Amino acid sequence: MTNGNYYVYIVASKSGTLYIGVTNNLDRIIDEHKQGINPGFTRKYGCNKLVYYERFSQIKEAINYEKVLKGWKRYKKEVLIRSMNPSWIDLNVEE
Repeated sequence: MTNGNYYVYIVASKSGTLYIGVTNNLDRIIDEHKQGINPGFTRKYGCNKLVYYERFSQIKEAINYEKVLKGWKRYKKEVLIRSMNPSWIDLNVEE
């Protein structure tokens, strides 16, 4: 297995609904969330604001961490988000 860039990320809706995912192309997947291209949870609930991400070199590590985060209670997820992004700003705003 080759090394690369894999990301675990959290996107939020305006109402605060959270979605946790994993990708090898953070820019592309966030753009897809913003455009509502893919049917499913994120489009249904409007989760399109990148509030947290973490990079991994191995896909297995990223997938394992995604599973860990999905098992956490909301409070713990909020603490994690605030550790990187205290104001919950969109970390993927086009300049």
